[in-house]
Amino acid sequence: MTAVLVIEDDDRIRLALLLALEDEGYDARGAATAEEGLRAQRREPADYVLVDLMLPGIDGFEGIRQLRRDDDVPIVVVSARDDTHDIVAALEAGADDYVVKPVAIKELTARLRALRRRGRTVAAVEAAVPVFAFGELEVSPEAGEVRRAGEPVAVTRTEFRLLCELAEHAGRVLSRQQLLSRVWGYDSGDERLVDVHVGRLRQKIEADPANPRHLVTLRGLGYKLQR
Repeated sequence: MTAVLVIEDDDRIRLALLLALEDEGYDARGAATAEEGLRAQRREPADYVLVDLMLPGIDGFEGIRQLRRDDDVPIVVVSARDDTHDIVAALEAGADDYVVKPVAIKELTARLRALRRRGRTVAAVEAAVPVFAFGELEVSPEAGEVRRAGEPVAVTRTEFRLLCELAEHAGRVLSRQQLLSRVWGYDSGDERLVDVHVGRLRQKIEADPANPRHLVTLRGLGYKLQR
């Protein structure tokens, strides 16, 4: 049974999420603090972790950072905070997705299923192409590596999936909605997820992020990766 760890300090919200997830067939586990959640994940790893940002003690941002240091588990933020700065900070910390409260359980479980599908999509790319090259930039799906001028580039799981999708369709423009569908698995959603990840990738793979050479924007159309 697929296990989900819910880190939420509000007892009513945590209980509601746990019951709803159990009704959907998940093994749902709860933690009231980031510290408790980190201990639970080390003791018995869950397949997914849901994290609130406003937690007592260690907040959600730091909790995500600590979890991400030694665990590749998919992390979804579930928070009432919908400011772009908070979304960027959570993704920067290592979260894979961000859902704003109140959230319908059907939407949340759809996000979890999408995260699982994303893993299969990358596996298919890995089997097909060993390395994509764009000047000094190299993307190796099989090895799970990104290099620029021969030096390794540290990227998150979602950044890597986004880069693989763009590399697989090199030279073609992909709209934000296409990327949401192909990378996040959503038929519709917040396009800021795409913009934030593209901006972060540029900081890592471009010599001059303000004037990108490879990961470019086609105004009103979307993004493409070019050689």
